[in-house]
Amino acid sequence: MHFEIERRFLVRGNGWRRLAAKYTDIRQAYLTLGNKASVRVRISDNCTATLTVKSRPVKLRRLELEYTIPILEAEALIAVREGSVVEKRRYQFPCCGDLTWEVDVFSGENLGLVIAEIELRHEHQHIDLPPWIGLEVTGRPPYYNGFLAQRPFSYWPSEVPARPVESHAYGVANVVEA
Repeated sequence: MHFEIERRFLVRGNGWRRLAAKYTDIRQAYLTLGNKASVRVRISDNCTATLTVKSRPVKLRRLELEYTIPILEAEALIAVREGSVVEKRRYQFPCCGDLTWEVDVFSGENLGLVIAEIELRHEHQHIDLPPWIGLEVTGRPPYYNGFLAQRPFSYWPSEVPARPVESHAYGVANVVEA
């Protein structure tokens, strides 16, 4: 059993691109989006597929169970999804020792949205934020993939949140903005 502890941020500028050497193209869809858990199917680079069950977050932590499945079964499950298919290119690069930044550049109906995630070892782990990190969106439902499947970014009002917030929660003591 695995618990995911992650933080999410909007990305500003392209300063992160010089750090990103490899990427994975991802298509994912949601089979259920309940109050307690979601069930997702994901195909990565058209060569691997997973079925994932995630509980709703409690603060930064949530249960995540993931299983490898055949691609043909994943394609069949995507056909019976709820909402849209979420398409993105995920860039990964190391930081802070054994941690890894993941930057998701969305396409399709979520074109224009770029989100960075970092998975932590514990909920109060301190991280230094690079200059290309913007507004923290951890815990904000519209920025999670399940929500994006139901209400894609292209349908949002044009005024995406851009006011600076000071984030002392979760071990960060600097100002982040969009």
